[in-house]
Amino acid sequence: MTGVWHEIWNTVLSEFSDIPDVAQMTRITLRLLVAAALGGLLGYERELKGKSAGVRTHMLVAVGAALFVLVPQQAGASLADISRVMQGLIAGVGFLGAGAIILGNHQVSTSGLTTAAGIWLTAAIGVAAGIGREATAVLATLIALLILVAIPWAIRLIGERRKKV
Repeated sequence: MTGVWHEIWNTVLSEFSDIPDVAQMTRITLRLLVAAALGGLLGYERELKGKSAGVRTHMLVAVGAALFVLVPQQAGASLADISRVMQGLIAGVGFLGAGAIILGNHQVSTSGLTTAAGIWLTAAIGVAAGIGREATAVLATLIALLILVAIPWAIRLIGERRKKV
């Protein structure tokens, strides 16, 4: 009976052997946490504006996207294979965004376009973090936040100046 339990234990260990060392564990953890944090920043901005897709949605999209590219990369997939994974991810996230547009007000409408675009961008940021381009992911997040915060402010400012003229 001891041999059976030993075999079971060895099988369990082999199933959890995809992270071979501390360096790889740190790399995976960092990439997933960066994706989650950056997605959370974009989601926080959307949540502050009362939009349907908030912090948790954006975090999950970013972590999911990171995982979709990280796992094949870990398995030794070629760049061409990872590119195909990204193509499927881009299309799939497009459907998620379409849901934000169509069901945004429980009716067919064109509201929710910015939220849908934000979800799509969040997935791209997750991909960047997942493949190890954390600096690019951070830069893209800062640009997105600038667009989401500064552009509406600038449009309001221009509108107020036009009313005065």
